[in-house]
Amino acid sequence: MMPKINPRQMQRLMKQMGIQSENIDAKRVVIERDEGNIIIENPSVVKVKSPAGDTFQISGAISEEQKEEKEFTEDDVKMVIEQAKCSKEEAEKALKESGGDLAQAILSLQKQQK
Repeated sequence: MMPKINPRQMQRLMKQMGIQSENIDAKRVVIERDEGNIIIENPSVVKVKSPAGDTFQISGAISEEQKEEKEFTEDDVKMVIEQAKCSKEEAEKALKESGGDLAQAILSLQKQQK
């Protein structure tokens, strides 16, 4: 249990330890994950700077958005093969990883080839 400390004392203690906090005005925070996104609407965001690094404290109304798998066609696979000069298996894998986004699949394969 923490003793009651007034905010001014807390700020002084934090400053002595090299910790600074800053409120960040944000409308929405999105955390992107492979399974889908976590969305925090009307968040309260505080950035805490310390010698160990920066951290963020976020609170607000949370909702989740499931990632939709986009399907791709054989024409999409052929296009990736032609543009990225890769195998069919590589093209299909890149399309799956990009969620069916042709441009992203081609760019990721081209980066791998460099």
